[in-house]
This record gives sequence, structure tokens and C-alpha cells, in this order.
Amino acid sequence: MKNKRLFLIMGAAAMLLSIPFIAMQFTHEVNWDAGDFVIMGFLLVGTGLVAELVLRNVKATGSRLLICGALLLVFFLIWAELAVGIFGSPFAGS
Repeated sequence: MKNKRLFLIMGAAAMLLSIPFIAMQFTHEVNWDAGDFVIMGFLLVGTGLVAELVLRNVKATGSRLLICGALLLVFFLIWAELAVGIFGSPFAGS
């Protein structure tokens, strides 16, 4: 079961990365370069692997939910900052 979940995480990351790649073939609205794919791949795989680590090592369901929820919140904040610069950091190109 543990390895199956790990393959699902990697497959989900690849599937999510394929969405902008396919969209770039049909529209000029989506304009990602190789660096964008690398950064988003790192974020997706890193978040998935940390969530897998939490699920394997934390036994209490409430703690699992709290830690994974905080992990997702951090992921979404980093994603939003890199996408539109909600905090105005230099990482967003602001």
C-alpha cells in the first residue's frame, strides 16, 4: 500500500504538470518555460513526499490532518506568491 501511494503521488504530479504543457500547445495565454516546470515539479513532488512522510510516521489521525492541512496551506501560499506575487517578494518577480 505504501509504494502504491507513492506511485500515485508521482503520477498526480506528472498529470498536473502536463496540464500547462498541453495548454501551451493550443493557446499563447499559457507561457511556461523550463524553469517554471522545474519549480512547480519540485513543489508538487516535495509536497507529496512530505505528505507521504507524515502519513507513514504520524499515527494519530487528528495530527495527520493538522500537519497535512498546514502543508497544503504552505504549498498554496508559495504557489500564489510565485504565480501572482501576493506578498510582493523578489521571488515573484515584483
